Amino acid sequence: MKVYQTNEIKNIAILGSSGSGKTTLAEAMLYEGGVIKRRGTVEAGNTVSDYFPVEKEYGYSVFSTVFSVEWQDRKLNFIDCPGADDFIGGAVSALNVTDTALMLLNAQYGIEVGTINQLRYTEQFNKPVIFIINHLDNAAADYEGAVAQLRDRFGSKVVQIQYPVNQGFSFNAVVDVLKMKMYRWKPEGGVPEVLEIPAGEADKATELHTALVEAAAEHDDRLMEKFFDEGSLSEDELRAGISAGLITRGMFPVFCVCAGKDMCVRRTLEFLGNVVPTVDRMQHVKTTEGKEIAPDSNGPTSIFFFKTTIEPHIGQVSYFKVISGKVKESDDLLNANRGSKERIAQIFSVAGQVRNPVTEIMAGDIGATVKLKDVRRGNTLNGKGADYTFDFIRYPNPKFRRAIRAINEADSEKMSELLNRMREEDPTWIVEQSKELKQTIVSGQGEFHLRTLKWRMENNEKIAIEFLEPKIPYRETITKSARADYRHKKQSGGAGQFGEVHLIVEPYYEGMPAPELYRFGNQEYKMSVRDTQIIDLDWGGKLIFVNCIVGGSIDARFLPAILKGVMARMEQGPLTGSYARDVRIIVYDGKMHPVDSNEISFMLAGRNAFSTAFKAAGPKILEPIYDVEVSVPADYLGDVMSDLQGRRSIIMGMNSEKGYEVLMAKVPLKEMSSYSTSLSSITGGRASFIMKFASYELVPADVQEKLLKAYAESQEDD
Repeated sequence: MKVYQTNEIKNIAILGSSGSGKTTLAEAMLYEGGVIKRRGTVEAGNTVSDYFPVEKEYGYSVFSTVFSVEWQDRKLNFIDCPGADDFIGGAVSALNVTDTALMLLNAQYGIEVGTINQLRYTEQFNKPVIFIINHLDNAAADYEGAVAQLRDRFGSKVVQIQYPVNQGFSFNAVVDVLKMKMYRWKPEGGVPEVLEIPAGEADKATELHTALVEAAAEHDDRLMEKFFDEGSLSEDELRAGISAGLITRGMFPVFCVCAGKDMCVRRTLEFLGNVVPTVDRMQHVKTTEGKEIAPDSNGPTSIFFFKTTIEPHIGQVSYFKVISGKVKESDDLLNANRGSKERIAQIFSVAGQVRNPVTEIMAGDIGATVKLKDVRRGNTLNGKGADYTFDFIRYPNPKFRRAIRAINEADSEKMSELLNRMREEDPTWIVEQSKELKQTIVSGQGEFHLRTLKWRMENNEKIAIEFLEPKIPYRETITKSARADYRHKKQSGGAGQFGEVHLIVEPYYEGMPAPELYRFGNQEYKMSVRDTQIIDLDWGGKLIFVNCIVGGSIDARFLPAILKGVMARMEQGPLTGSYARDVRIIVYDGKMHPVDSNEISFMLAGRNAFSTAFKAAGPKILEPIYDVEVSVPADYLGDVMSDLQGRRSIIMGMNSEKGYEVLMAKVPLKEMSSYSTSLSSITGGRASFIMKFASYELVPADVQEKLLKAYAESQEDD
């Protein structure tokens, strides 16, 4: 492959819901571009894109796949992205390093929930979108319905470039209103006949051509002026106007394909080569310091690694985009994130698992390398004159969590290593060794997401694992003030132990006034604040430790020991052993012994005094509450609402979004354990949701009672 310059490179993400035909389209593009000699199929498990064993097992994409096609003296870099929401990380990575999105729609279903989710990311990243309506040879194909759905969402910005002459089983022809020709294929597809538009289609074609000309002229003042003067534009002028409209997201062209029969794929590639903007015309990447970096091949070298795979017999394959400058074999670069030096031994242009060596890669291009010493996904390598770091990829929050353990305990360490390695390949897996819960928690985008992890562990790595219901990270707090004191006294020959602590606990809230006067029973306790420590707890919330000791009843040197004892109890709350939070502690009195008092004595006295006071202060259990947003077809709205209400949720609001309803609710994490599976079951897989931690709230009394009982039983078992 020749070395392409920045103004000859186009980076394109292939998106679409599961079943829309992305992998099949990729295969046809590779075939038409001469990269492969024979098209594989998903059913046969021999496609360029889906080459990992788990993808062949399940029959659809799990990882994104990078491939390139040379077309009309342009290099078209594609990233074929998984369609399932469970593997959305691949699409997020791809959209951050490409400039244009091809969004496939299944002609039977039009816009699906997966389409909506991916469209949100194209909007978020401000990426041009070209719609491709596929599966037009299906008996249930409804091209007009799909276009109507697009227009409902994007209005007049949706502009048809093609429409099918005969969709359904007999599909073999489209009218192209940019070329103003009809393309017709033989049953084997490939190169079409180019014909004049039949008389029966002339009026429709002319109408759509006029709409295309008007839309193209809108995005270029020079073209608009010519259109007003002459009423038409040349084919080259149309291309220029469409390209300008794509860049501003002012136009969304619509194409037709039958990827499985290789019909209209060649024409689509031609359009991509002629019209889609090159890298140098698109928005520039910003460094972590906010500096825009232009894709200048003459600038200092800086490359960003956006994807990692682990492949048999090779090891780590690292995929990168050249942000600035150029990268060549044997370049020595500095890892800006890790401080280590790296030598680029080989660079490749890739097509799935096939890697073709190249001598150098220019700014804006995408390539791969192998066997780097210390490079991770998200790292930046710089050459002389560059000190950039990039961190522009943000992945969605996880939606499904399970505890994981190796069935054979001897495999636990290896399992942990593999989990971290797999997370490098798919950053939407979150792995947490929870000291609090005493579990390894794996969080992902859905049940199927975690099921693929299990399949890979058991089939590729031969480690048997099991998923368990994860414990919930409850918190404990108090609802009123309480007072307690505790004397620790121990004498067993020689030096003894003595420490006495008097303290008050109360609920803490931001901005509360300093402690002054407390009444417990018939006794008043007046406070004189000597010192206040504000401790931001690692698990959320605060501990406020107030020293109100007067008269030297406790030496100041013992206060850190008292605080240490309190913290020990905060880490294992008295109710359920959960972390405690949002408590103010006022140490106001105590006693010490000139010989027997020491740090351990006051640590134990402080811990026990705090525990006693906490239990008397109206202790309550808090549970994590999540903001949940569900996108659901209107037909299923009632069932989804009923299900949410059965999960102790509070419905916060609802919006309509082009045939879908968006429900917003606050739901306890405990109730979200199986929600991914339930939602799919209720809606036939046509709904999706996102969730984000919101706050900790008091659990209802009946739930608290059950939790206390369960904890007591577990303590008895121990």
